[in-house]
Amino acid sequence: MAPPPPLDLIADVAIEIFLRFPPDEPEHLFRAAFVCKHWLRLCDPVFRRRYRAFHGAPPLLGLLHRRQLRHGYPAARFVSTTSMPDFPHPGSGGRRTRPLDCRHGRVLVHMLEKEDVDLLVWDPVTGDRHAFPQPDMELLIYTAAVSCAVEGCDHLGCHVGPFGVIFVATDKHDEIIKASMYSSETGAWSVPVSLDNGSEFYAKHRQDAIEDELYYVQPRRAAIIRDDVYFTLRQDNTIIKYDRGLNCLSMINPPSPNANNYCISLMEGEFRRSCRMGTNLRVLELEATIPIDNVDCVVPETTMPIDHLEFGRSVVGFAEGVDVIFISTDVGLFTIEIKSGQVKKVDKPGVYYSVLPYMSFYTPDGGRLSSLAKLTDV
Repeated sequence: MAPPPPLDLIADVAIEIFLRFPPDEPEHLFRAAFVCKHWLRLCDPVFRRRYRAFHGAPPLLGLLHRRQLRHGYPAARFVSTTSMPDFPHPGSGGRRTRPLDCRHGRVLVHMLEKEDVDLLVWDPVTGDRHAFPQPDMELLIYTAAVSCAVEGCDHLGCHVGPFGVIFVATDKHDEIIKASMYSSETGAWSVPVSLDNGSEFYAKHRQDAIEDELYYVQPRRAAIIRDDVYFTLRQDNTIIKYDRGLNCLSMINPPSPNANNYCISLMEGEFRRSCRMGTNLRVLELEATIPIDNVDCVVPETTMPIDHLEFGRSVVGFAEGVDVIFISTDVGLFTIEIKSGQVKKVDKPGVYYSVLPYMSFYTPDGGRLSSLAKLTDV
């Protein structure tokens, strides 16, 4: 009888198999790590780096969402889209919170009923939290974006290191759109900047917006391309851009203001705008470098039928990297994969204005294994 293969060879083959486990179901890796001491190599930093490099874009692990003010505050809940338990939300003690953004493994939350904390950047995977004050602006309606600030980072596993926050708001006194940037390295906000009233296009837009009482920034998730962060205004769904390098705001005239619902996103290195027109979902691709100030963007488009998702459909979010769009319907919240057209229900029916997808690799290490053992029966 031939001798059994060496244990090291078996372990190496097993590692190659584990590398191919789907990252959007992290439970499989955690269960494997519990099997035997040899498979505890899954907790090794070398394996975790190989796993992230093998799969590329971080997977969708869950979501939070925002509501418009008239709909009240969403429940302080992290909704898992995998078989893993929900991550404990920092507002789960019953305090009112408003999630603002999820990006690069971090969640930005406005802590509304905590005296010593205004804004909180929370890492659900590591549990790390960083609290800091809100910018020196009189807030009416606002939104914000959080991002990794490590130069040259591939954003596959950036759970440590500095981050930045871009905060955009309508000032409740002068009704002007303003923006400021926070750096975790300096612990300070930049001097607020506003859209230039010297621009004829913006001056006309602001006048129309005030007359229609639609002069506010939309509390939706932003899109980021290099140093540029893109938000939308309520009037005509106009897109504004904050340049982090120059610390300035400018305005972009969108292709059409007539869409029922839309969001802007970054997918496969391109800037896209998704909207619902009747029973079709239209995905419009904008150039990565977009001209500013009253210049229309000429874009190709992709149309996907969504009439099978029942009534009350609206586009409420996107997940860059994995090319997923979120559709809210009367029967629940669904994801649609742009490439495959695959549809998946991810949450129950509710009021979803802007879905904030949380994307990150969630792989086992010693600390996570012991914590998970207390929450599950793996």
